[in-house]
Amino acid sequence: MTRYRGNPWVVLIVMSLGFFMTLLDLTIVNIAIPDMMTRLHASLDGVLWVINAYALVLAVLLITAGRLGDLFGQRRMFIVGVVMFTVASAACGFSPTVGWLIAFRAAQGVGAALLLPQTLAILTTVFPPERRGAAFGIWGAVAGVATIAGPTLGGLLVSAFDWRYIFFINVPIGALVIAMGFVLIPDIRVGARHRLDVPGVLLATAGLLAICYGLVEGQKYNWGHITSFISIPVVLGAGVVLIAVFMLVQARTQDREPLVPFALFRDRNFSLMNWVSGVLSVGMMGIFLPFTIYLQSALGFSALKAGLAMAPASFVSMFVAPAAGRMTDRIGGKYILLSGLMLFAVGFGLTAAIATPHSSWQDFVPTLAVAGVGIGCTFAPMTTIAMRNVEPRVAGAASGMINTVRQVGAVIGTAAVGALLQNRLSVSLPAAAAERAGSLPPQARSHFIAGFATSAQRGAAASPGQGNVKLPPGTSPSLAGEIHKLASEVFSAGYVTAMHTTMIMPIALLVVASLSCLAIKRRTRPAQPAGGVTADSAGLPEASRAPA
Repeated sequence: MTRYRGNPWVVLIVMSLGFFMTLLDLTIVNIAIPDMMTRLHASLDGVLWVINAYALVLAVLLITAGRLGDLFGQRRMFIVGVVMFTVASAACGFSPTVGWLIAFRAAQGVGAALLLPQTLAILTTVFPPERRGAAFGIWGAVAGVATIAGPTLGGLLVSAFDWRYIFFINVPIGALVIAMGFVLIPDIRVGARHRLDVPGVLLATAGLLAICYGLVEGQKYNWGHITSFISIPVVLGAGVVLIAVFMLVQARTQDREPLVPFALFRDRNFSLMNWVSGVLSVGMMGIFLPFTIYLQSALGFSALKAGLAMAPASFVSMFVAPAAGRMTDRIGGKYILLSGLMLFAVGFGLTAAIATPHSSWQDFVPTLAVAGVGIGCTFAPMTTIAMRNVEPRVAGAASGMINTVRQVGAVIGTAAVGALLQNRLSVSLPAAAAERAGSLPPQARSHFIAGFATSAQRGAAASPGQGNVKLPPGTSPSLAGEIHKLASEVFSAGYVTAMHTTMIMPIALLVVASLSCLAIKRRTRPAQPAGGVTADSAGLPEASRAPA
């Protein structure tokens, strides 16, 4: 394949900006939940769907959007996605009610799904294999920074303005990316006619939607009945059946235009990196969710302070990732990725271990810095290893697949850690209340303990506990103040205990992912084929350039 003769680094800048917006919006909303509830007069369940609507649509459509890039051109789909994402972001900021906000967040998810897989596919096309590590290093730095910077930037915007500005900030960035996209992104195509696998799209979309919806809503319905004969197990089972049918249909259409070319998985490294990517997402969400709640609810940090407390990991990874990418080009990514995942696990494992109800943000700087080194050594080699042997004609499908696995992993991680955290809180909060209630008068003691037990059973335990304790009739103001202070101490102590246990699961998964890297196969670089996709310095492909 003749190499792209333009400047691939300017293409990388455009791709990174678009990639940054989509990942930032996965985490930036978390920090604005209290402000949204207050200003929109919304319930917690409604605001949680502001997060879930985006994540659900993004996870469900990625695999289809990646293939659309192969069929209709990655440049076209990238720009369409950015336009939709930018317009939807502005609409989110102007939303008058939580219902409208949820609808516009779903539209944001469509735009993000259209643009996200194109970033990796375009970079795979414009960078030769021996230089992809450096490019993916910067791309990986953006991924790490966006994931961790969401709470920091969100806290700053919410503190200075209000929740609407976490969406308005996307508008100027999106406008810049659109303008740069038209000028700088090459319109590279394979020059062959394609058609869309409509049955595959419908089956994959329905199956992923059912699975992701079941995981997101499972805890709300206590993993049981929803309405009529429909239950969470039925929804999840239907999703699994639809995905199984989808795979059978794909197997019968491999000689035509399948949504997922099975040939991709003949490459051991691509298959292995899909596994690692999914496990990494489960681990990351399983770590960030309880730790973010801990900073705000247990330690009482403001949104801005909680975001800044996590900044060391983001700051370190931003500088480490490009260097890790260059090293991947030189020596291969196997042991860089293995070390990165292990350092990520060790860094956050130590962070969880030293967390107490009275910790300060300075306590976490060294351990979060270690985690930042790990994050910086993860995304670049993982992506380089996955995409090194992928042919440009199926780069969109490959990118859509690995991004789908990552997003579904994030949904699984959120659901799993949410359920585990709630389970642990239902044990630790009543125990902490019973341990500390001895100083209260007998008539207040039983109310105090019962309040925590009841709130934990009802799933309301992941918020400061003083509002969940009902005071007995005739409680004096001084005793009420003492009870409220003690309730806050109980919540902090109980939450820390539950967090310690909960974070064992995601940290163990990161260790498993790290050890999986031992199976990475080192390959010699294949010889360049004689023909293929070409593009001139202006970014137009020789094989498919239209007449002037």
